[in-house]
Amino acid sequence: MKKIVFMGTPSYATNILKALIVDDDFKIELLVTKVDKPSGRGQKISFPHIKEYVLESGVDINIFQPKTLKDKDAIEKIKEIKPDFIVVAAYGEILPKEILEIAPCINLHASLLPKYRGASPIQSAILNGDRYSGVTAMLMSEGLDEGDILSYSVLDIEGMNSILLFEKLSFMAGELIVKTLKSFDNINPIKQIDALSCYAHKIKKSDGLVDFENAKEIDAKFRAFIFWPGIYLNSGLKLKELELYSKEGSNNRGEILEIGEDFIVVGCIEGSLKIKRVQAPSKKEIDILSYLKGKRLNIGDTLL
Repeated sequence: MKKIVFMGTPSYATNILKALIVDDDFKIELLVTKVDKPSGRGQKISFPHIKEYVLESGVDINIFQPKTLKDKDAIEKIKEIKPDFIVVAAYGEILPKEILEIAPCINLHASLLPKYRGASPIQSAILNGDRYSGVTAMLMSEGLDEGDILSYSVLDIEGMNSILLFEKLSFMAGELIVKTLKSFDNINPIKQIDALSCYAHKIKKSDGLVDFENAKEIDAKFRAFIFWPGIYLNSGLKLKELELYSKEGSNNRGEILEIGEDFIVVGCIEGSLKIKRVQAPSKKEIDILSYLKGKRLNIGDTLL
């Protein structure tokens, strides 16, 4: 039975941990996750998703939440376990050299490396209109997602939003890590080609701003940022439910072209969108027809 130290924080990591827990070939000796944080208006302390799962499921795993992995005590705690592998999935911190030297550190990165190294690989694949994405099992190095590739798992992602894609890739990553660890001694790692790499930056709230320029791009932003930060106009109006109506045609920016039973069609300089629900600043989310009625808007008016 192989001893594993698992490092991860969000639900993506939780599903990968579950796949290892149910396999009798592995024993999770320690879960390393980020510290608890206050959240919401009441600043109530919230646990990382993976910690919540372990506590609620009753799984017998020690939980360790260091403020930083650079701390000597944190490094010693992991070293004392003498793990066969350290498995990492969206932990949220670069591992220092001292930890990388303890055991093979394998990261489950949610892209087909070397594409989309960095913080937002799933959103970047959607934003760029990629037909395929996937998960890479990678031997970690001191560089950011630059380590040698052990294995891939590929998925057709056409039309998906980031919530669905996160979920699908997490289950794929769980299957991939089990296969990779079991065949580890027979794998010949492949070096990444740095010239083919690109970086997926950390998403900012301002990334969600749209202006009815290109319908196809707005649809991609909506699907990529559906969890956070969402998409919104300069006025602060949030577009909560929409879909691409047409990639073709040139229209006035934000003009209401059609009013249906539960939607409106809004023109972009290139293409058009079908919008069903919106949320004005400091207001509740409502259906688009109620919003039009309240603002006394009709065909020919603009949503800007």
